[in-house]
Amino acid sequence: MIEVKNLYKSFEGVPALTDISAVFETGIVNMIIGQSGSGKTVLMKSIIGLHRIDKGRIEYDGRNLPDMTMKEIRILRREVGMLFQGSALFDSMTVLENVMYPLEMFSSLSRNEMIQRAHFCLERVNLEESSFDLYPSEISGGMQKRAAIARAIALRPKYLFCDEPNSGLDPITSLIIDDLIYKITHELNITTIINSHDMNSVMGIGEKIIFINNGKKAWEGTKDDIFISDNKELNDFVFASDVFKQLKAMKINNKK
Repeated sequence: MIEVKNLYKSFEGVPALTDISAVFETGIVNMIIGQSGSGKTVLMKSIIGLHRIDKGRIEYDGRNLPDMTMKEIRILRREVGMLFQGSALFDSMTVLENVMYPLEMFSSLSRNEMIQRAHFCLERVNLEESSFDLYPSEISGGMQKRAAIARAIALRPKYLFCDEPNSGLDPITSLIIDDLIYKITHELNITTIINSHDMNSVMGIGEKIIFINNGKKAWEGTKDDIFISDNKELNDFVFASDVFKQLKAMKINNKK
């Protein structure tokens, strides 16, 4: 579990996050949603430690990140998996080498053990062995994303962060990636936090949702709660398209 308490962050005196408190639960898909510029990316980067916060607490199972020593932070880094928006695979490394990279950096496994672990992770994300020795430029965007997920779980993380995991993917591949993240979260009992503005993902796999608006937590709940919320900012954001407006109307009518 990750908990943020009364978190504040500003840049050159301009507030970016104001008094945000939230609990991100273990074993479910937690989502941070909001418009571009709302503060959701700043919140995720603050939780990870890429931004130094002005005030507040960021607790990883009770361990407050701002109070950690460098040694404690290095230990925490081994417990964190990160799926970047653009996959961020190393172009000069093969798919297998990319997945082995965190193992080489942070584990004491033998080379054979690292290869076995990398194979296991790649097979878990349904990549065929024929792709293991290919370079990122030689595989599709969806395959790159799967390889990035395999790398993110290589160290058996307790916490998994996903920044816009469906960015640049077609709708079918996006569903596959969503399903993969959902299954891995539940199978491995990971605290997963996804930063997204993709409403298909939110409605598909979002189990706990935090809505950020103008740097503040404006709403939280489940994907089902969204349909009965009277929060105007949330409704304007989620139901901006005609498709989702119709979906909301259907949900309401089915409950009558």
